Amino acid sequence: MKRWSGSGSGVEVASGRPMSSEVKQLGPEQAGALRTLLARQPSRNLHLLAALDERGHWQAPSTLFYGYFSSAELRATALVQPSSGRVVPGASEPADAMALALGLAGKTPLRSCLGDRHAVEAMARNLCPSVPRWVQPHRLFTVSPDYLGPFVTPALRLANEGDLRRLIELAAAENKEVFARDPLPTNADQLRADVFDRIRDQRTWVLEMEGRLVLKADVSARSRFGAEVQGVFTAPESRSRGYATVALGQLSRQLLSALPQVALRISDSAHSLLAVARKVGYATAQVEQLLVLN
Repeated sequence: MKRWSGSGSGVEVASGRPMSSEVKQLGPEQAGALRTLLARQPSRNLHLLAALDERGHWQAPSTLFYGYFSSAELRATALVQPSSGRVVPGASEPADAMALALGLAGKTPLRSCLGDRHAVEAMARNLCPSVPRWVQPHRLFTVSPDYLGPFVTPALRLANEGDLRRLIELAAAENKEVFARDPLPTNADQLRADVFDRIRDQRTWVLEMEGRLVLKADVSARSRFGAEVQGVFTAPESRSRGYATVALGQLSRQLLSALPQVALRISDSAHSLLAVARKVGYATAQVEQLLVLN
């Protein structure tokens, strides 16, 4: 089957890598080296840092870390969830990312991959048996307390189980708009489970106006290094009223009261969210990122 070659900007690794290089699953004995590597670029590694902070992570086979070592130095890593096929590479040099991807070939399936463009392309090239069905470029924006604008709303609150039905409808509308497909009814059970898990883990925030949920936002990763916000979605009939601006401002302010920074992923095609983020005070990082679904 035809494999995906990415944008053509990927870095090939010479076949004569040092004999001391290896790719292997990481364990508790590598936790210090892993944290040191991830902390060098925390805004680009928030998903991995959050997973590393989870209690009992090393005993959970559902989430694994793999690392590429060169001369005994950990140079690249990826979070792998074998059951879901989710792969999240950490920030690294392109050659190291490619070496890690080559070492993971045949070890895990890839159904979704999120991270720096060169790392995602390396993973997709080596772990996808065919061309991915969906590729979305985006950029990572960050904000710190000093740059937040004066946008707040006391109406923003954590979602609860009573919001489940309405949140499923919002999530389905978001998926249909972003992926150009309706996730219901074929993926209804999985969508419901995903929404319920986020509610249970207190990772979804909602804005309710006059008894209607007009906006949702998800905190997809959180660690002591910062938090990442995804899934900011306003119901189509409630747009152009400033809801996204005040909700994103409020959520960012609440997160920054306890954390050093907040990151937000924005698709290159999401022009309205881009305008909102800049108004709130977010600034773009220079590294382009990529989301791949297979």
